[in-house]
Amino acid sequence: MDSRILSLLLDSWSKPVVFVDTTHHIRYMNVPAGRHYSKWGDVIGKSIFDCHKSTSREVIEAAYQDLVDGRKEVLIVSSRKHRVYMRAVRDIDGTLIGYYERYDAPLPATTIEEGMP
Repeated sequence: MDSRILSLLLDSWSKPVVFVDTTHHIRYMNVPAGRHYSKWGDVIGKSIFDCHKSTSREVIEAAYQDLVDGRKEVLIVSSRKHRVYMRAVRDIDGTLIGYYERYDAPLPATTIEEGMP
């Protein structure tokens, strides 16, 4: 599949997709991500840390280390609005080449209140 078709496919998805390389630089955003993060302007090539509050850096770095250590996905936000995961992207040899943020629906309120991820 060529990259144009892949990009159109990702743009047709309603959720934001932001791909970040192993140096924490943003390399790709689909159209919904561009709208979601529009207040930061063009962030392709910029550090993911420039687009987050300073308090998020620890969360991102810890989740990244989990991905380096072999995890496929790490929950980084669970709120009434949404859940956000960092998901590993690996090459054919299993080497981590980056990660993306994956958004999901929020958990039921009773689950969040009980503190379950």
